[in-house]
Amino acid sequence: MLLTSTSDIIRVTTSAATGVTIDVQANWADQTTTAFTPGRTNTAITNTAGTITTIVGSPAASTQRQVKSIFITNAHATLSNDIMVEYFDGTLSPEVYSRTLLAGESSVYDGTKWTPYNSAGTPITIASSIPVNVQVFTANGTWTKPTTFTPTVVSVKVFGAGGGGGGGASLNTAVIAKGGAGGGGGAFVREVYAASDLGSTVAVTVGLGGAAGAQGAAGAAGGSGGIGGTSSFGSYAVAFGGGGGLGGQTSSLATGGGGGGGTGGAGGVGSTTVGAGGLPGTSNVTGVWGGQGSQGTITVVTTHNAEFGGGGGGGSSALPVSCAGGGSIFGGGGGGSGGHHNTTPAVVAGAKGGLAGVYVAGTGAAVGTDGAAPTAGAAGAAGNSTVAGSGGGGGGTTVTASTSGGAGGAGGAQGGGGGGGGVGMNPGLGGAGGIGGAGAVYVTCW
Repeated sequence: MLLTSTSDIIRVTTSAATGVTIDVQANWADQTTTAFTPGRTNTAITNTAGTITTIVGSPAASTQRQVKSIFITNAHATLSNDIMVEYFDGTLSPEVYSRTLLAGESSVYDGTKWTPYNSAGTPITIASSIPVNVQVFTANGTWTKPTTFTPTVVSVKVFGAGGGGGGGASLNTAVIAKGGAGGGGGAFVREVYAASDLGSTVAVTVGLGGAAGAQGAAGAAGGSGGIGGTSSFGSYAVAFGGGGGLGGQTSSLATGGGGGGGTGGAGGVGSTTVGAGGLPGTSNVTGVWGGQGSQGTITVVTTHNAEFGGGGGGGSSALPVSCAGGGSIFGGGGGGSGGHHNTTPAVVAGAKGGLAGVYVAGTGAAVGTDGAAPTAGAAGAAGNSTVAGSGGGGGGTTVTASTSGGAGGAGGAQGGGGGGGGVGMNPGLGGAGGIGGAGAVYVTCW
């Protein structure tokens, strides 16, 4: 830009209120027929909205002022500011550049063009020019609508917590003893809102993972796992937790896995029949869809899977035979059954957890090994913004006297159900169930 008249100036109009500082640094060179003289001006604009401030003054008579560069920075920590740069010749004031500068952003004129930069000093391209705000909650908190820009759309993802796995029984006689059943996976809910429909803040609740079922004491049954907590974004989006797996029994009773959490209700704790899937709808063992949680099983099936609800926890039949945890396309995977022993007594292996992201059972965390030194089931894979947590594997079992069973694997964070604990031979203890994976809430706006 060239200033050739004693009336020519470069000026800036700002929009923000008092206290929002715009820092300007301008560099130029004055040229006459006999001299070339560089110069610069530093300006801090802190006036009220609509203030017009000269940032490059007029040259002297018979002098041409060539503007080499201009740096304009919004120095405020949180507030944005609209700037408009004008070339004023004393009569006309054509606009040469305008932009909304977010907190910390700047615009630079290099003598030929203007380039905006973000607060980190990176040039803003078309792809990065849309402001985006992401807030992730892994504990209770409050979502606050951004004030550094005006969002128009808010996307919310809510993961309910997984249910805890049941603890394994402990028994050293030739009587059937059962491992604990796996906990059900938590549900998943996603919603998109017009930002104008939401208040400036929204309370966020993140469900805690269901408690692990207690170890069976010598000659006693194991404790049942707890129900996973509910996660929510205010009252707008709610995802319920999975049910806990039934504790292992010291007799030939069927052992139900925890039901998967639903979008209308939590999964039920396993029983000697089944663990009911969370509402809405009617639970059935052949797989469910929508927001219904799949039921926890007492038979050996691979169809206790879900769509947005949680996968059902793996239980076991009275024989006993173990069932793996169910999968879920969007919700958490169910935990696998812990290992048992039969009337011989001989070991009966437990089962894997269910994987999140698939409508398939038993492809999640591995079951523990059996024998003289049983191992714990593997923990389920943790989730992220694209997938829920997977179910933990069942604990290993033993028929070695005075040996404890393996613990169930923990459910993966973001809704995986805990695995059931394996059977111990008293005075050793049964394996404890795996704790359910906690929930989470992701809020993105732009």
